[in-house]
Amino acid sequence: MSDLVAHDGWVSEELAEELPALGVVSCELPAPRQRATPPGVRERLDLLSRRFHGAEAVVLRQRPIPHAYRVFFRHVGLDPDTTRVPAEAAAVERLVHGGFVSRGLIEDALTIAVVETGVPLWALDAERVEGRLGVRLSTAGERLGRAPDAYELPAGRIVVADGWAPLAPLFGDPAPDVAVTKRTRTLLLFAVRVEGVDAIYVEEALWACAAALRAE
Repeated sequence: MSDLVAHDGWVSEELAEELPALGVVSCELPAPRQRATPPGVRERLDLLSRRFHGAEAVVLRQRPIPHAYRVFFRHVGLDPDTTRVPAEAAAVERLVHGGFVSRGLIEDALTIAVVETGVPLWALDAERVEGRLGVRLSTAGERLGRAPDAYELPAGRIVVADGWAPLAPLFGDPAPDVAVTKRTRTLLLFAVRVEGVDAIYVEEALWACAAALRAE
């Protein structure tokens, strides 16, 4: 997909010293004109549901990319057996529901990307983001997003941010005021890169998501 251009974001100096491989990678693309999942994407979800059975879910954490995220979780104080890495969370959801449930084109495309590559992606409304994305620590009194009643973050939490405010906790859901809505015209997809996850896998995840979003 030649028109898909990925950009590396910034990382604060204090995090770069402690976590030198940490990074955020993003790309912009037009929001799909239709939000209902087309038949081709539903077929891909069904195919992944058949391939991703119970035995596959059991060995998933031993595979290089999910394992890299598990190691990172432990390094930053998260227990991956309690707070599951995104690929494992998708696997559990598939087992609980008996398959990957369609929830609309954008969410389905994000699911396809993480299941096929192990690299998690999130989507933002690009027009609500100020400047490049980066990763830093939150400061006392900061809120998640720019809404006056937004959730107040504890100091020292790792967040994905733009030039003005934290937009999402690392590996967490974006703030409502930057989330994708029916009025979104341009998507900003982003992935979090950690040690053990090469750039080529991040690009593959972005490509897989973009291809699903453009499917008919």
